[in-house]
Amino acid sequence: LARLTGAPFIKVEATRYTEVGYYGRDVESMVRELVDQAVQIVRQQAQGTVQAQAETRARERLLDLLCPPQTTGVFRASPDDPPAESGSYQRTREKIADMLDDGAMEDREVEVSIEQKSAPVMMGGIGLENMDVDFQGMLEKMMPKNRVSRRVRVAAARKILVEQETDKLIDEDKISQQAIELAENLGIIFIDEIDKVIAGESKGADVSRQGVQRDLLPIVEGTTVQTKRGYIKTDHILFFAAGAFHHHQPSELMPELQGRFPIRVELQDLTADDFFRILCEPENSLIRQYQSLLETEKIRLEFTPEALRRMADLAFEVNQSTQNIGARRLYTILEQVVEEISFNASEMEPGTVTIDEHLVNQRLAPLIANEDLSRFIL
Repeated sequence: LARLTGAPFIKVEATRYTEVGYYGRDVESMVRELVDQAVQIVRQQAQGTVQAQAETRARERLLDLLCPPQTTGVFRASPDDPPAESGSYQRTREKIADMLDDGAMEDREVEVSIEQKSAPVMMGGIGLENMDVDFQGMLEKMMPKNRVSRRVRVAAARKILVEQETDKLIDEDKISQQAIELAENLGIIFIDEIDKVIAGESKGADVSRQGVQRDLLPIVEGTTVQTKRGYIKTDHILFFAAGAFHHHQPSELMPELQGRFPIRVELQDLTADDFFRILCEPENSLIRQYQSLLETEKIRLEFTPEALRRMADLAFEVNQSTQNIGARRLYTILEQVVEEISFNASEMEPGTVTIDEHLVNQRLAPLIANEDLSRFIL
């Protein structure tokens, strides 16, 4: 949905963050990551607007490399070519331009200059989470910029030159300003594992969890966060969180934090029909992944509808009888079904292998019947 609306979106895990003063990531860093995501979106849009101009300028630079600009009475298209009279320079350049456009020069090597930035040595530790905001830009300007020459083919040189020309045509200050506006008005932050920041009865590792909740309060409510692109207000950023809450309840969160997430939705357990749809409908479903994997061994893998339905039913049954791990159960079940075929695929003759309901029962029935064994394998 974020891609359809062009909104910057990030997913973070609450377990990554700790209270200020403890070793770990500062809670405000999630807002900085959102700004970085917004910068990528704005930069991609800006690159699209200057793409044609960048390609034109890159083409001229390629022509200069293949046919260097005339500085004396004679010129050479390359060191191995004989000298030509100055009057024929333009005709030769036009000929090379036609060959370049027709793709006849793609394998010819040219020398391009590439900028290599020296990576600054950064010292990390407690309290230095914001160091990149204050000093990163300054250090990049202070570090020397090394330019190295590399001989590459025209096809690779064109990509390098287009990137260089695109960077020259893009206004970084304008991108930063637009990115901050985009993040402030359309930004979405999804905080996963929110239940893990509920402090338990034990001390030690739980000492910082309550602090994470306190640090989240002003960010979700609305505050100003400093980033290397500028200051961003979080008043209109959409925050939503999710958690399993196996051992805790949402009511165990700080009351103030609960009030900042006013809409609460409880998800229902997946049914057998849901498992069947998950196996069949997604573009990159597990079924298609295994089919593509075995196609590398020239084995065509096919599943009957009855086999898919049986695997979905078994996934639902095992989730109900043991631990409910959701759709991940399908991966372990499918792995058991095709394990023998995957192992022997390299030695099998090319052809088609069909997995039916009988094969599914044959591979999984012993595991499901043995409750102690299914606890560890399925």
